[in-house]
Amino acid sequence: MTTALVLFGHGARDPEWAGSVRRVQDAIRKRAPGLAVELAFLEFLTPRLPDCVAGLIADGASKIVVMPMFIAPGGHLKREVPEMLDLLRSTHPGVQFFLGEAIGQNEIVVQAMAEATLQAAGSELA
Repeated sequence: MTTALVLFGHGARDPEWAGSVRRVQDAIRKRAPGLAVELAFLEFLTPRLPDCVAGLIADGASKIVVMPMFIAPGGHLKREVPEMLDLLRSTHPGVQFFLGEAIGQNEIVVQAMAEATLQAAGSELA
């Protein structure tokens, strides 16, 4: 079974917004060079999730993990994204799909954001 990872971001009108997610993609590719790691977006930017998934399946993926690059699980992650995955499952019945939790819910990320905030604030807090 070939596994692929999709870093799924909200998207923004400004294409530079995706730079941080691309940095995460590059870091993962360096740490797991054999893993297919692609980006997909909910809106504004491309590729959209269905197009990204179709490409991964065409390349042989039979298990796709969708990792939301969201700080918290709002309406998109509670309603829209599960509906999108249900549609993908019905469109591609031979493929297993898994949805991770919002990356911002991970304790490692919470602590990294706290550390970065304290460092950025620096002497202003003293």
